[in-house]
Amino acid sequence: MSELRIETMELPAAELGPENPLPALANPGDVHATKPEGTGIPDEMLENMAYARIPNILPYTIQDGYNRQRRRRGLLVAVLENETLRATFALQLGGRLWSLEHKPSGRELLCRNPVFQPANLALRNAWFSGGVEWNIGMIGHCPFTCSPLFAARARTATGTPVLRLYEWERIRQTPFQIDAYLPDGSPVLYVRIRILNPHDRVMPTYWWSNMAAPEAPDVRVLVPADEAYGYGYGVKGLHLIPIPYVEGVDASYTVNSKHAGDFFFHIPDGERPFICALDGQGRGVVQSSTALLKGRKLFFWGTGPGGKRWQEFLSEPGHPYLEIQSGLARTQMEHLPMPPRTEWAWLEVYGLLEADPRQVHSKDWRTARLAAAERLEALIPRAAVDAEFARGTAWVDQPPAEIIQRGSGWGALELRRRAAAGERPFCSAAMVFDDQSLGPEQEPWLELLERGTFTAGATATSPRGYMVQREWRDALEKAAAAGDDWLAWVHLGVMRYYAGDREGARAAWQRSLQRLDTPWARRNLAVLAWEDNDQDQAVRLYQEACRLRPELLPLAVEAGERLLAAGKAHEWLKLIEQLSPEVQAAGRIRLLAARGALALKDFERVQALFDEGIVVDDLREGEGSLSHLWFEYHEQRLSAREGVPVDAALKERVRREYPVPPEIDFRMS
Repeated sequence: MSELRIETMELPAAELGPENPLPALANPGDVHATKPEGTGIPDEMLENMAYARIPNILPYTIQDGYNRQRRRRGLLVAVLENETLRATFALQLGGRLWSLEHKPSGRELLCRNPVFQPANLALRNAWFSGGVEWNIGMIGHCPFTCSPLFAARARTATGTPVLRLYEWERIRQTPFQIDAYLPDGSPVLYVRIRILNPHDRVMPTYWWSNMAAPEAPDVRVLVPADEAYGYGYGVKGLHLIPIPYVEGVDASYTVNSKHAGDFFFHIPDGERPFICALDGQGRGVVQSSTALLKGRKLFFWGTGPGGKRWQEFLSEPGHPYLEIQSGLARTQMEHLPMPPRTEWAWLEVYGLLEADPRQVHSKDWRTARLAAAERLEALIPRAAVDAEFARGTAWVDQPPAEIIQRGSGWGALELRRRAAAGERPFCSAAMVFDDQSLGPEQEPWLELLERGTFTAGATATSPRGYMVQREWRDALEKAAAAGDDWLAWVHLGVMRYYAGDREGARAAWQRSLQRLDTPWARRNLAVLAWEDNDQDQAVRLYQEACRLRPELLPLAVEAGERLLAAGKAHEWLKLIEQLSPEVQAAGRIRLLAARGALALKDFERVQALFDEGIVVDDLREGEGSLSHLWFEYHEQRLSAREGVPVDAALKERVRREYPVPPEIDFRMS
């Protein structure tokens, strides 16, 4: 019998920590993002790649307060279960489908991470591996990956319990809804997803469902395509290539590739879209969907030292995984234009596929993929999925029976704003954004909405709850001029900066400093000075901001990177001495200290830092800073000791005689 229950799942988990109070004025970028160029790419895809790129992650803040000190903690989970499958969703972590177990065989279909360990792989920084991640909004992983979604109980028209997950996405200003359910006797998990464009304008839209599957030498990824858009780390652009044989090896077995890479499969129109990862016995997870979700992708870390290190860094040794993914577009580099007042919806299915191993592992690709397609049709016919999707229209707009967990208060605030402006609500009764979800981040904006004022008081408390929406900026322009509050000017400066008004932002932050000397205004002015190529001014402002908040790690990291880039290594090492002991001990600061010491030819200090160990909690995907530092240190040390130039010969010698220690080798190409 189908049921939905709420439990606590205990596992070793790192602290997510506080969010970064500094507004994300710069775009951290995404290692998967590519310029709209390549070989064999249709014009429409190139246009979609150039379309709707975001300047930064505002109004969201950066999640970089986590560590690598794991202890047993409890995570709130929802469990959907019937006779065949048990699906576990991590409600506090973006509604991630953490586990999908096939009960008759006792087989875990996904790569289930035995720990919770964030790392820096998303636009908001924090990301973790395993399960199925739901991605909406923009390239670079969902803003809610490490945040709670609204979770509620609902039911289908026939009474099957539904786990409803939903939120208000603030960059595109759109609601989305995920309805997961397991009918009695169903061999597959149904996940119905909808995105609404509530605006009278075209809205850039993006969705990818990312599945982690166990990786092994006998695991093969099958998909109904003969071509793919290949993208490898260090390779410029996309290239349309035949599959599965790439550069002489069968890339459908991911262990055949040394380096990390992506394949975006070109499934012909009309083909049933699916992707699966099957082991040597022909068994493994399969995902299919209705036709709207046409994109399918394979990602792998590669078998090189860096790829292996990343897998362990995100989990524990012995849990290698690959990712099979599905999306609205052909590739993850694209945003699609969604017409005004439109809903896009589709149905996904997940389950265990069992096929003849001789067929699905045939050297003939067509034989293999057709065998998988036939077994999928036997597991759950395409017509049955389409019919199930059609039946969903009878209940998808019904209000939930109970709210299990509340997400952010921004959806409730937007509903309040719309009501005050005489605008229509942005969603139906299916998604409940009630006043109970409103919290401290929304308080000053509620004050602005209800009283027309925006006040913070005399103390330099950390800003919170940034806004960039035009309607709120117009209201704050009036309130800031009338109230002259330091925090109002900080927020208004962020809004002006986001809108492209740099001089207006500068004036606002200078006005804030006149009202109260805070590190927030000084840091933001430092960003402007740096962009203006006034490095001396930027360095001075960063130093002053750090002295005001010596315990704020993100500020110290940003200051250190700027001072080193400005050639101020000596000043940076002096500034480190003024930071709090906890900040000085952070791995990122130790890395920046080593870079400063190397710039001053203090080889003993660099060696001491290596000997003690440098573990950067938020090492960025694709970041080679540790291996670069290792090589540069040995090159400069040998050059100084032997009186030889740092030329190609010395570089080759260093790479031969001083290989990068495995614990700091994160190179992906």
